[in-house]
Amino acid sequence: MDTGDNNKKKPKKKEKQVKSPGRWAVQVFFIAVVLSAVLSLASDRALDGAGLAVAFGVLLAFVLLGIFFDIIGTAVTAADEKPFHSMAARKTPGAKEAISLIRKADKVSSLCNDVVGDICGIIAGSTVAVIVVRMQAAVGVPGMVLSLAVTALASGLTIGGKALGKSFAIAKSTAVLQLVGRFLHLFSRNKKR
Repeated sequence: MDTGDNNKKKPKKKEKQVKSPGRWAVQVFFIAVVLSAVLSLASDRALDGAGLAVAFGVLLAFVLLGIFFDIIGTAVTAADEKPFHSMAARKTPGAKEAISLIRKADKVSSLCNDVVGDICGIIAGSTVAVIVVRMQAAVGVPGMVLSLAVTALASGLTIGGKALGKSFAIAKSTAVLQLVGRFLHLFSRNKKR
């Protein structure tokens, strides 16, 4: 005889939803397209009718932006959560945001190092082309010589800057993420007013 105990439904355990890697790839694709369009438009506006000094400034800005985001992407993969837990317990602004970044290190690193870094590299490359054309018109030096010189300079600054930045990010990952966390905290919906 059935007592009815077997018919009672047991509460289901919450199953973790496994997110498909394809979904992240699609999200990154759309983020890259939008970010690339915005940064490219900003570059085009800045370079439109600008002189060589402004063009070199735009080039330097994109090189530095790529290095800056590379530092963040490296720091997030090298950082340890523990110091941020004690900061969060003391209600230090930005600690919770830093913990969130560390827990999503693969995505944050991909976004900072790959998406922003690659976009900055591409825009820096197109800025080099603009600089070469303008210098050739102004100075009359053969385009190939100018192209080699300006491309080598941009590459050297980017690669050397990223090498220095990575060393700094690994050594000072907690400090870097603390600053990034504080910045993100300014836009947090959870902060007390």
